Amino acid sequence: MSPQIEIQVIAVIVAVSCSLPGVFLVLRKMSMMSDSITHTILLGIVIAFFATHDLSSPLLIAGAALMGVFTVWMTETLSRTRLLAEDAAIGVVFPLLFSIAIILITRYAGSVHLDTDSVLLGELAFAPFDRMIVAGEDIGAKAIYTTGSLLFINLTAIIIFFKELKVATFDPMLAAVLGFSPALVHYGLMTLVSLTAVGAFQAVGSVLVVAFMIGPPVTAYLLTDDLKRMLILSGVIGAVNGILGYQAAAVLDASIAGSMAVVTGFSFLAVFIFTPGRGLLGTLFRRRKQKIEFAKATLLFHLYNHESSEEETAKPKVEAVQIYFHWSTDFTAKIIKALESDRYIELNKGFVKLTDEGRTAGLYNYNALFS
Repeated sequence: MSPQIEIQVIAVIVAVSCSLPGVFLVLRKMSMMSDSITHTILLGIVIAFFATHDLSSPLLIAGAALMGVFTVWMTETLSRTRLLAEDAAIGVVFPLLFSIAIILITRYAGSVHLDTDSVLLGELAFAPFDRMIVAGEDIGAKAIYTTGSLLFINLTAIIIFFKELKVATFDPMLAAVLGFSPALVHYGLMTLVSLTAVGAFQAVGSVLVVAFMIGPPVTAYLLTDDLKRMLILSGVIGAVNGILGYQAAAVLDASIAGSMAVVTGFSFLAVFIFTPGRGLLGTLFRRRKQKIEFAKATLLFHLYNHESSEEETAKPKVEAVQIYFHWSTDFTAKIIKALESDRYIELNKGFVKLTDEGRTAGLYNYNALFS
């Protein structure tokens, strides 16, 4: 397998691994927690290294995962005091723990290969050079197997505990009534997020971990209301972003991780703007249409009520309608023209008069309001 293919395989695996737990972070409104965890786990790695003096020790992963859970616990403890909002608590805990890790590295581990830049930015281009050797045979890049293990763990955990995660995410009270602890599910999910972050940032860096953990899930969130479909879409979108990001980096001769994060952002913006129904353009069009329909119904109701209370010959002028509703001249003309097209009104020497069809529609609005 060529290095270019291996890089893309690693990116796809990392994207899917991060997007799966990221779906639940997005649904729980905890997106920024992923940014906090991916930085503060560095302190867990540093502390575990000081205890083991071995950068390849599995205790580094355990230390990072525990630090991720501690970050969540500390943030929620501060926010539960009601003296700080959750975002403010994250803003305090995240820089504190991350800065402690940086100080410890620069002060006591300057000669050790704990590169904070690689932790933040990563470098996928170097991942194929770290090989997995089994019985003297080169079986591929080590990152493929480490990130593949993360993907397997995340898939297995979500499949086995899907019901618990779903109920605890949408209705914690119901989860407690059904007999399983929402807090246990919550911290189990945070442990998954921490393991995913520490396992992935060695290859791609914490910035891309956050991009993959939040970007594809929020993009999928705009496309579906079904949780299972959202999980699948999130994984697919993350995988496509990883491949397109690599291709963009190759064309532009730019950072691979940076290109993937940019593609992830652009794919979200494209869905955010253009997706039918929930997209920005669709929402603006729907609101504009609702505004016009409401204005038409309001004018019909006004004319019907005017007919009921005044002489039949006393019809309001177009200028009076504009003044009464505080509409602009163009908007008034648009509503009048639309109602004329519907054959609900007719103009006679500048006066607005209901037709039989318009009177029926006005009566319907009147009954709907006062029934």
